[in-house]
Amino acid sequence: QVQLVESGGGLVQPGGSLRLSCAASGSIFSINFMGWYRQAPGKERELVATITSSGSTNYADSVKGRFAISRDNGKNTGYLQMNSLTPEDTAVYYCNMWIRGRDYRGRDYWGQGTQVTVSS
Repeated sequence: QVQLVESGGGLVQPGGSLRLSCAASGSIFSINFMGWYRQAPGKERELVATITSSGSTNYADSVKGRFAISRDNGKNTGYLQMNSLTPEDTAVYYCNMWIRGRDYRGRDYWGQGTQVTVSS
């Protein structure tokens, strides 16, 4: 079994910063793709950022230049550094990883979600 545990969400003022973490644990052989998604009230879940196993990154236009995705392969952990936050960034943020288990089977896993609220 594999679990993803997110942390780092909270309430922040406009212009502030937060760093989200997503730690994977369990029977892990390798982690390929990592991504962060978000879902605001009344809206569909949208892709925020992705990072491949080789470190290539991709960002939604709305967060380019403000957010940075990274990963620590030794810790099986992904991060999302969020700067210059605006109220439009308010959402539940979910991490996603494609993980190959020690049985060599691969599949998608999702974190439980962490609330980010940007408000004065």
